[in-house]
Amino acid sequence: MSYGYNGRILRVDLGKKSISEEQPPETLYRKYMGGSALSLYYLLKELKPGTDPLGPDNMLVFMSNVVSGVPGPGLTRFTIAARSPLTGAFGEAEAGGFWGPELKLAGFDGIIFIGRSETPVYLWIKDGKCEIRDGSNLWGRDTGEVQQLIREELGDKRIRVAQCGQAGENQVPYACVVNDLKHVSGRTGMGAVMGSKNLRAVAVRGTGKIPTAHPEKVRDIIRHAVDRIPGSPLGNQLKRFGTPVFVMGLQNGGILPTRNFQEGRFEGAEAISGETMEQTILKGPKGCYSCPILCKRAVKVEGKYSATPEYGGPEYETLGSLGSMCGISDLEAISHGNEICNRWGLDTISTGVSIAFAMECTERGILTRDDTDGIDLRFGNVDGMIQMIRKIAFREGFGDILARGVKSASRAIGKESEPYALHVKGQEMAVHEPRGKFGVGLSFALSPTGADHIEIPHDTSFVADNALLESIKPLGEIEPISATELGPRKVCQFAHTQQVFSFYNSLGICNFAAAPYSAYTLSMLAELVAAVTGWNASLFELLELGERGVTMARMFNVREGILSADDGLPDRFFEPLHEGEPDEKRLDPKEFSENLKLYYEAMGWDSETAVPTDGRLAYLRLEWLIAPR
Repeated sequence: MSYGYNGRILRVDLGKKSISEEQPPETLYRKYMGGSALSLYYLLKELKPGTDPLGPDNMLVFMSNVVSGVPGPGLTRFTIAARSPLTGAFGEAEAGGFWGPELKLAGFDGIIFIGRSETPVYLWIKDGKCEIRDGSNLWGRDTGEVQQLIREELGDKRIRVAQCGQAGENQVPYACVVNDLKHVSGRTGMGAVMGSKNLRAVAVRGTGKIPTAHPEKVRDIIRHAVDRIPGSPLGNQLKRFGTPVFVMGLQNGGILPTRNFQEGRFEGAEAISGETMEQTILKGPKGCYSCPILCKRAVKVEGKYSATPEYGGPEYETLGSLGSMCGISDLEAISHGNEICNRWGLDTISTGVSIAFAMECTERGILTRDDTDGIDLRFGNVDGMIQMIRKIAFREGFGDILARGVKSASRAIGKESEPYALHVKGQEMAVHEPRGKFGVGLSFALSPTGADHIEIPHDTSFVADNALLESIKPLGEIEPISATELGPRKVCQFAHTQQVFSFYNSLGICNFAAAPYSAYTLSMLAELVAAVTGWNASLFELLELGERGVTMARMFNVREGILSADDGLPDRFFEPLHEGEPDEKRLDPKEFSENLKLYYEAMGWDSETAVPTDGRLAYLRLEWLIAPR
């Protein structure tokens, strides 16, 4: 008997309207455990290099893991993966909420979609049974309408719906997948892949249970984790303010990305902060399945920029991308922007950064109102930001250019705009300033999916010998390191913490529920996996899983022609960041390049091409990826 997982993965051929099921062996589950790593296993095994990301042959994988659905803090996340239409590289996005556990309770660990339906459809899964249903009446509707229609059609208000929105239907390359209207698999364009297949939604209802090998031990670990939350570095702050708590911390440190990363402080920061949200439009904290941290926000705004609690509220990244990055300090307008992105299925990060790019081009005279459909796209223009979100989602006028992402948009606008198109591998920058967090700079450059803010825990966490550093000492990281240090110590810290966040993505563990920020210590997670599955799992095994996932993602990109030349940062980040104070922050390009090579060598990759060596592939039990000679 299997524990913690069902041993059942669905295969859905949308072109043939056929559904089959496979039962992978226990060894596959133990080696990859789920989420990102197991998704990569299928993509690397079955997806041909060079496959059109928006063509019928691209695979779209929804994958849970061996612990998701166990009632406890942060055990809710699931992965959606494919070849990204935004970057052409490995595409992956994680989200929490209730959908992932619901899939497990319905009897399945994952779904692999291939092909393209001729007409709009949705997949319906309930307690071990599934069917492809007509979705013609769903096409063209907001996510809220679609969720309501599916629940009414199937007669169950507790059905969990993951869907792509109209932006996905329109194949905006950074369209996202939204579940329960407010939990978002945001980055790399998984919604566009979903829309390209005419798959509007995946609806799930499960009433089963997840058996565990040692139930009492599992309960003890969960109780201990819950007890630790109030005393953890971020536990109480996340419950009170959610991720918007980061706005003022970054502002005070002079590293709040402002006006397309031109500045590190925003004069309107306090107006868009978590503290202001709590005092004004917040209706209450919300959370994910069985998680007491409650880091999600639900806001309510009436009037011109309305926002309703059912669509949640803006996270830090949205406050940054639609707020400080665009020079906008109107919290109600940002909340409205967040809601319409969730209504139409847009990644708020790429959306806001694309608009900020256009705003800087306007400020510099590269764009005029004649180019932007008569919209005044200057920093601080609230109405311009809101209008452009709609144009992007529905690919109207100038919005169709921005909908391509800043890399392609800059080519369409003209070469003089390229320095202001801030991306890595084609994905827009996440809203964190690498000139104040050098480890984050490494993570942006090295992330297989393009600039990603949760590739590692941010290195500002480990500048002092406190609880945050204590949490990663089992990795051998026992000394504080400045956030603005590069060199062997920083590369080592980066590689070790990257392995941790990588295995979190394979085990569906929320970063805010585990080390270094909250609840579970690293050793507790190894104990939890062992108690749930019955395996004699160890922290070493989990860290190796993390490295295996990082290496598999690199191998996916290698076969798509994405090598070391693509591991870089926009030139802007090698220029001084003016904080409004005498001191300036910048990255040194030569030193940064040397650190990238040092990382490749530390990982057992070729120092010039960044291709993993055969020896390292063998060590990680990825011998099947060694090219025949």
